[in-house]
Amino acid sequence: MSFYEEEPQFRMLLKELLDEDFFAYADRELMAFGEKCANEIDERARFTDREGQPKLIKFDAYGEDISKVWVNEGYRRTVEETYRTGIVGYVHKDIPELGRRGNYLYSYAQGYLLSQTEAGFYCPVTLTMATAYLLDQYASPDVKALFLPHVLSTGENVLYEGATFLTERQGGSDVGANETIAVQEEDGYKLYGEKYFASNAGMCGVAMVLARREGAPDGTKGLTLFAVPWRRRDGSLNGIKLRRLKDKLGVKAVPSAEVEFDGADAYIVGNPTKGFYYMMEALNLSRVCNTVASLGIMRRAYREARGYALKRDAFGKKLADFPMIRDTLSKMAAKLEIETRTVFHYLPLFEKVMRNEPGMTEKDFVLNRLFIAILKKESAEQAVLFAHEAIEMHGGNGYIEDFVTPRLLRDAQVLTVWEGTANILGLEVLRLIEKFNAGELFLQEMKERIRGLDGRQADQVKGGIGQLERLLAALETATPDHKTFHSKRVAELMVKIFESVAAVEYGLKGDDRARKVMEVYIDDAWNPEHEFDEKLKTVDYFEEISLLHEPAVK
Repeated sequence: MSFYEEEPQFRMLLKELLDEDFFAYADRELMAFGEKCANEIDERARFTDREGQPKLIKFDAYGEDISKVWVNEGYRRTVEETYRTGIVGYVHKDIPELGRRGNYLYSYAQGYLLSQTEAGFYCPVTLTMATAYLLDQYASPDVKALFLPHVLSTGENVLYEGATFLTERQGGSDVGANETIAVQEEDGYKLYGEKYFASNAGMCGVAMVLARREGAPDGTKGLTLFAVPWRRRDGSLNGIKLRRLKDKLGVKAVPSAEVEFDGADAYIVGNPTKGFYYMMEALNLSRVCNTVASLGIMRRAYREARGYALKRDAFGKKLADFPMIRDTLSKMAAKLEIETRTVFHYLPLFEKVMRNEPGMTEKDFVLNRLFIAILKKESAEQAVLFAHEAIEMHGGNGYIEDFVTPRLLRDAQVLTVWEGTANILGLEVLRLIEKFNAGELFLQEMKERIRGLDGRQADQVKGGIGQLERLLAALETATPDHKTFHSKRVAELMVKIFESVAAVEYGLKGDDRARKVMEVYIDDAWNPEHEFDEKLKTVDYFEEISLLHEPAVK
């Protein structure tokens, strides 16, 4: 079994988006990686979550502070196998077989499969991707030479996983309140201070850290980005101590710690006055990773719910024979497929902006930021909802740790918090509207895509676009409190329109199954509830939408 093979619509989506040679390579590699994810990596994930969680070994036998993080051997094998696939490295260097660089789309396809197994395994990959981006994009040649070959390793160098340390006790979202300082000495900068929530601590080879140089102004403008190796060249800890590991609700595989810096060697990355800007660029990358992880949890939750419903007997029937069960599963399948299509069809724009490719416009920059915010918010919330539905489908069994469903819910919940809560993302959308005219740019984009598409579903989406126009017009003269109050509502309406446009394009230009997926998605998104419905589409379309007879990928 392979997570990749059992989802032919995802394979066909990648075939749409990759050229012929790249798809042939990716299809083969993802098939193998999907099989590994569905089997041995999945077994290691369960063991790590239940019995093999990371542990802090604070002192050695002589009482010396070694601040060592122990992880189980299966976790280490997963790390080695995952990075050897090029999930990070091939974003920035050539794939030997193809003789050209990979891309984010392929990396995120790998992350989608890995997250179906364990979001806690994908978190360090996310941090390493962000670290690689920051080093590759902004570091000096000397700093790149120190770290980048290790961060991009696919087996030819010692691997350095990455980390991004922002959060301090006095400031989570309020990064400008950070107090970690950087002191310039004869042999370079030294960091002093602490980071209160530092994921991948003890496992990373290099961390990207925001600190304030002496004399720098308060707030975010005074923050500089530093690359901080975990160990010095002699193998000793680089002025770093771990106070404790966080006892988290979920994603227990990844060690998250309180970190103290006491004279840690640090290397400036890029312009010393733009540290916060650089880290926000990396945050955008991490938000897309968060979105992909959410899709992975949604897929696994749907898979478990569907499998249980087809297997479980109740009242002389299979659960999947009951209309309400079919309704739930059909809606989950349609939402998952449309949201996945929306995200992956958006990724070429993300690639264009992140690489600052020729022809990139300010509109591309603004829409990229906007799409990231609304998709991250929506997918994280849906991951929690899907995990909940999977538990309810299993009944009492869904609440038992023998099944994967409790872990899916525990892991999904952090995705609504990491990389920005719904409130922070709503404020981001509002800021983009007010500073960059993002609302009008979004409307233009959606109107252009829906133009020429006809039918009831297209008309419903056009009605939603009109609703957004009225809401945005009202916000122009609203009080600051009204603007912030409605910011999340704007984000929610935008993402519903964004996904609905993708659904209509898919349904009207695709085959009969695509049309049925569109109808179920649009009906669920836009039709009023609590009305008697003569047509039980979700029941009648269940077998086809749920791919009980899966088509071959041609």
